[in-house]
Amino acid sequence: MTDLTRRKFLQATGASIATTSLFGASTAQPQPPLPSAGKHDGVAISSANGLETVKIAHQLMLNEGMRPVSAAIRGVAVVEADPNDMSVGYGGLPNELGVVQLDSSCMDGPTHNAGSVACIEDIMHPAQVAELVMDRTDHINLVGKGARQFAIDHGFKTENLLTDRAREIWLKWRAKRTDDDRLWPLGDTVPADPALADEPRPWGTIHCSAINSVGDVGCCTTTSGLSFKIPGRIGDSPLVGAGMYCDNEIGTAGATGRGEAAILSGGSMLAVERMRAGDSPEQACLYVLKRVAQQAQRASKWQPMLYKDGVPNFGLTFYAIRKDGTYASASMHGKPGSRKFAVADKNGVRLEDCAIAFA
Repeated sequence: MTDLTRRKFLQATGASIATTSLFGASTAQPQPPLPSAGKHDGVAISSANGLETVKIAHQLMLNEGMRPVSAAIRGVAVVEADPNDMSVGYGGLPNELGVVQLDSSCMDGPTHNAGSVACIEDIMHPAQVAELVMDRTDHINLVGKGARQFAIDHGFKTENLLTDRAREIWLKWRAKRTDDDRLWPLGDTVPADPALADEPRPWGTIHCSAINSVGDVGCCTTTSGLSFKIPGRIGDSPLVGAGMYCDNEIGTAGATGRGEAAILSGGSMLAVERMRAGDSPEQACLYVLKRVAQQAQRASKWQPMLYKDGVPNFGLTFYAIRKDGTYASASMHGKPGSRKFAVADKNGVRLEDCAIAFA
């Protein structure tokens, strides 16, 4: 290729990149201005199991000036320590070998830094370990034994995270499991599991996004993951851009539900980028869910259980806050008003309705 030909090729390629956005839309038109910080005293949102989480996060930002990411992490610690929440931390359901393995990640808007741990055992508060990875190393991800030792080196105590109730459910499942019980328990609501004598198979996560009064953002996602998972499996929760993501110019987002779908879509980063393109938080969350639906439809050719009756056959919820303090959450499907998320702001602590992609 001659220099002239190469130059023309590079010019043409550069023009193509310049006029095509990440989502395939032309960027030749003027882009919407970046959102500015709104007038508020801070906002924290989370999945519906986080009423106490958002209350704590909001208070820490408002009363102690704590940075949003740390406030979110302190907020989710309440759920991580709750033995009655079987989806996070202490009391979380184990993998198929009966071992509780936890995943978590966090991200700080002002520094655009993040940290995560995955498959960590015997440590009740993985989100706090992820924060140390973010603040005290130049790494992002630590996993397994390395993550556990890192936590111990920083003063975390090891403890048995498998409660009697979680062990009881695991033993019931193990006694009646099928030869191939490694697929996601599909459905809009937690389905009855034959291996559990038709008792619901618990699963879940908690995400918390927060913004303070000057517009700085932060977020955290923490989970014990899919119950009875293959040892070593991680979902979206410890993956930056999937289970959570933030950009201090734009806002913050996170996910709960089918982790594989959030990973394959890069869902949390996509939600933030949609807000950058001008979407409201609700529009951004719904956009990502529609994108996930399209991907699930394509995947159903080889994995038909993922897509049924024209909609994805699994649950997924996104949460987002824009830099101006507006916020929203959207779930894949359900009846209007059936899906909730937690909010704390100057108007108090409450549950609000999620938008629904496929009602």
